Amino acid sequence: MTEAAHGRVVVTLVPDGRHLNPAGTVHGGLAATLLDSAMGLATQSTLAQGVAQTTVEFNISLVRPITPETGPISAEGTVLNCGRRIGTAEGRITDAKGRLLAHGTTTCLIFEG
Repeated sequence: MTEAAHGRVVVTLVPDGRHLNPAGTVHGGLAATLLDSAMGLATQSTLAQGVAQTTVEFNISLVRPITPETGPISAEGTVLNCGRRIGTAEGRITDAKGRLLAHGTTTCLIFEG
């Protein structure tokens, strides 16, 4: 995690050979994990101490291939709405040039931790 504020979290990673699928690009599961983490942490950042959240469902779209040559990538999660029981957030993965690589949304269940 490289940035955190109320309702916004950024997670950064440099993909390498360990993240490749058989086709030679970074596995989509890595993008999904980064987005799920950034969006979930952004939601958590709005909750009081002792209150937790978990992902109910999320959706991602992969826009560009990610390879080790892409360099550092950042997943930014931003809360759209957070109520007593449900929170929603959106996320974007970009490269160092600001190009969109993937984006997604999540719905989180809010509960007493």
